[in-house]
Order: sequence, then C-alpha cells, then structure tokens
Amino acid sequence: MKRTTFLLLTLLAVISLGAEVREVPLLQNVFARQSTSLNGKWNYIVDPFDNGYYDYRLRPMDRGGFGDNRKPSNPQELVEYNFDTSPIMDIPSDWNTKDDQLFFYEGSVWFKRSFTYHQEEGKRAILYFGAVNYLSMVWVNGQKVGEHVGGFTPFNFDVTDVLKEGDNFVVVRVNNQRHQDNVPTLNFDWWNYGGITRDVMLVQVPETYIEDYYVQLAKGDATKIVGWVKLNRPILGGRVTVEIPELKIKQTVTTDAEGRGSFEVKAKPQLWTPEQPKLYQVTVDMGTERLSDEIGFRTIETRGKEILLNGQTVFLRGVSIHEEAPFRQGRAWTTEDAHTLLSWAKELGCNYVRLAHYPHNERMVREAERMGIMVWSEIPVYWTISWENQATYDNAQRQLTDMITRDKNRCAVIIWSIANETPHSDARDKFLSSLSKHARTLDNVRLISMAMEVTSAQNYHNRLNDNMNEFVDVVSFNEYIGWYRDVNDAPKMTWEIPYNKPVIISEFGGGALAGYHGDANQRFTEEFQENVYKNNIVMFEKIEGLAGTSPWILMDFRSPRRQLPGIQDFFNRKGLISSWGEKKKAFYVMQEWYRKKAAE
Repeated sequence: MKRTTFLLLTLLAVISLGAEVREVPLLQNVFARQSTSLNGKWNYIVDPFDNGYYDYRLRPMDRGGFGDNRKPSNPQELVEYNFDTSPIMDIPSDWNTKDDQLFFYEGSVWFKRSFTYHQEEGKRAILYFGAVNYLSMVWVNGQKVGEHVGGFTPFNFDVTDVLKEGDNFVVVRVNNQRHQDNVPTLNFDWWNYGGITRDVMLVQVPETYIEDYYVQLAKGDATKIVGWVKLNRPILGGRVTVEIPELKIKQTVTTDAEGRGSFEVKAKPQLWTPEQPKLYQVTVDMGTERLSDEIGFRTIETRGKEILLNGQTVFLRGVSIHEEAPFRQGRAWTTEDAHTLLSWAKELGCNYVRLAHYPHNERMVREAERMGIMVWSEIPVYWTISWENQATYDNAQRQLTDMITRDKNRCAVIIWSIANETPHSDARDKFLSSLSKHARTLDNVRLISMAMEVTSAQNYHNRLNDNMNEFVDVVSFNEYIGWYRDVNDAPKMTWEIPYNKPVIISEFGGGALAGYHGDANQRFTEEFQENVYKNNIVMFEKIEGLAGTSPWILMDFRSPRRQLPGIQDFFNRKGLISSWGEKKKAFYVMQEWYRKKAAE
C-alpha cells in the first residue's frame, strides 16, 4: 500500500478516536523511547481520612479535591491544603522509609509534581508509571486521567489533550490499605511499602506508534525466530522493519486491519546461557519511530523430570529474592540495587533466581538477563485469596497479563508463576487453572509453575498431592523442615512426588540474626541456620527428579509479621545475607553445594 494511503488512514484513525484521556495498552520497551523523567522531588500530603477525595458524607468529589491542586483566588477563600508548602519526598521511593511518621502507615498519601512541557507537532504524550502501591488515581492539570489497581505492574495514560505548553502538574492519590479482595489479600509476609515505587516518565510518541512487539525463538526450535509488531491504531498496510544486524536479518512487516503484523525467519543465533549471556541488538523501525532493544535467544522446555535449556539438562541453582534494597532498606528500584542483589546471587553460585512474590521492576529483570541469570517471575496470588470473587480474579489476571506483556522479550525469564502457598479447594483450583490457561494464550514458550504446599505427611514420609499438577510444567513446592519441624528430621525424610514432571524446591530455610552465635540447636543463631541447610541438602539428594532449588531467601527483608525484639525487629531473618551485606554461615554451605552441582 502506498505511503500516502497509510498516512491518510492514520489521520482517520486519530479523528475517529477523538480527543479523550484514557489508559492505553502498556508501552513495550519504555526505556528506549523519547521521554522526560518525572523522577525527583514531589510534594506530598498525608491524608488518613481521605479528605482530599471524599466530602464529609463520604461521597467522592467530582471537583474540589486535592487532584485540583487548588490555590485561593483571594485572601478570603478557604483552601485547607497546599502542595507547594508541603514536605518533599524523592520519587521513586516508599513513604515507609522516607518519613519516620509513616513507617507503619496504611492509607492515602497525595503526591504532586510540577513540570514543563513543550508540545511537538505530530506527537502524543504518554504518562507512564513503573508501579504504584496499591491503588492509584491520577490527575493532570486538575483533570482526572485514570486510575490503576495493583502494586507491582506498570501502566500508562495518554495525556496529550490535557497538557498545555509550558507549566503543568500531575497529582497522584496513592492508597496502600489492605483488603480481603485485593491481590495480595490482607495477610502476607512482606512489608506493605506505599508510594510511587518505580519510575515515572512522560513519553513522547508519534500519533501512530509501535505499541508492542515480540521477538523470540519459536517454541522448541532454535533455528527459527518468530515475532510480531502491534501499532497503537488499527492501521491496515503499516510497514514496520525488524532488524538484527549481527544475524543479517531484516524483515519488513505489513500490518493488518488491527494494526498487527507477524514474521518468522530462519536463523542460527548464538544461544543465551548463564555462562555466555549473549544479547543481540534488535531494532523495530516504522520511519517515524525507531526502537532499539537487546534480546537474547534460547529454548526452555521439559522432558520427563528434566528441565532443558537449549536442549541440555540444567539444574536450577537458585535463590529467592524480595524487591528490598540492600544497605538502605525500603523498596528497591535502581539498576544499582539489582546489580548488588544479583552479584550476591552469582557469588552464591546461582544460575537462576526466583523473584518473589510479585513482578519485580524491569531494571531487575534486564540486569539478570545481562548477567546470565534465569528468572522465575511471579504474581502476588499469595496464601488465601478471595477465590470466588470475580473482581479478585480479574485483578490477578490483569497483573499476570501486565507481567507477561512487559517481559515477554526477556529470554532470561523461563518460568511464569501464578501463585504461592495457596490452600486447596475447588474454587482455588478453578481460579488458578484459569490463570494458567490465560498465561499460555499470552506466551506458549515459557514454563508455568506455582509454589505448592505439601499437604500430606505421615511420620517421615511426605507426599505432594495437588490438583494443579496438570496445569503446570514444573512441580514446585515450599518446605521448611528444620524450621517449622525438628531440624534433625530432614535427613530422615522421604518424598513422593507422583508426577512425571521436574521438581523445584521453591522455598526452604530458617532464620538467623547475622553475628548471633551459639549452639546448633539454638534458634536464630547462625549455627542453627547452618545446620538447617546442611540437613536439607542431605535430604535433597534423595528426591527423585529434583531439578532446582531456590532457598528462602537471599537477603533479610522487612515484615510486620516478624516481631521478636532484639532478633527480628520487624525483619524476616531467613536471609543468607543480612540487609547490610553480612554473609551468614549458611551462605557458604549453600555455595559449596552449588559448586558441586555445577561440576556434575
């Protein structure tokens, strides 16, 4: 189709959509786009009674709330808030560690940032948030542009038509109150960090832009690269070029009436491995917009009780990680945070990490890929969710969709996890099996798993029995023998896992305060934790089909459930490393075992 016809169709699409503010599908590879960072100093107002959102009858206000960023027009006018004279907080961050008064706070906090915007002809402006925990409502120049539910996935709004040349402002109401029907629900074992916890950007894109794309190996075929490109508008005949110069690949994709086009091409890429994490420069170009990415190629599959990376059996030498910042505490979000945590994992001997219990920030996933570390990525369907509530399921499915949408081009991600330690019931089985089926419609090349519970134990015999076995590719379960059962029981244990699928011990371990020493039978000493690990390793050697482990956890992290004074002090102490970087004795036990596994 001629380019003039393409441009005419683009214009008609713009007119038909009208000038509306709306949430738009997530931008793929947002860091490669033309953008203005809105990170930095934001004013904030703590609002425990939600005066900025509800009137005195607890009715949401259409106008007059804090989202207006209102200023008195004369000395007599009553306005009982002022962002400009309110305190300042660095964004991204969490309010719990930035303001001592908010350490345990759960409720609403309002944030405001002023910025300068210069309009460019033919450009649209997308306001992007990497994550906000948990409920967010967003206003730009006093007009509400949308809201989002969920604390660990990105979202964005087209705000072109509410911006103006020169001075502008954005206001965000953030509420992190826990509710039964949320995902996660009321009860979980990590800190409920509130705030704008990841990057905020104003992204400039053409009127018609590359909304999304996918470039990976075909399922089970290391000689074929497949992919697709999706424009933001239903443009027939759009032409987009996908190029991988190092592989001498240049494919031009023509979009269909939905603005989508696909391709496949024979290729012989060097396959990504933990030992050689090869990434290729990939460009996606439609003339008015050109995106660059680094993409690796590998296959991941199972054969009986084995996990195969690039057709070769691999044992997943892993560790679980929370998105907790080393040294400074609080929510982690920087590349430096990611590099520190992943460097510790590499030192431990890991070729894989379980990013628990929610999607971690994009910088973490990309850094793992660059460093040669495979990734288990998980949504926070954790413990006891409202299984029969449709809104809860919709929320979980949206988070699963957003996780896969953002990271589907990251070859380091090998497992999508749909849950952790969920109690058995028919409603739960329906909920989780639906999530598994949905994940496969979005991505059919990665493995599906979940962290199960061992529900049947007699004396020293454990039997895994979970109806979800047929909906996962890898059977994973958590066990804390030695911590919630006598530490000396582990070597006596036998395991029955009646499924012809690979097995991952997704969690095990015990707590220790770094520097606290005593006998091996004294709780919370490094010696006790060391003994837990030694005994578990003896047990692991007897588990048929064991394909990987990810002990709980790399580093101590904050949790309000862990209250023991002088020992826990609101930290889960199961880390192999303290939050200040001190390696405990169990670290070296696990390191030695992983060296032996790597040599096998």
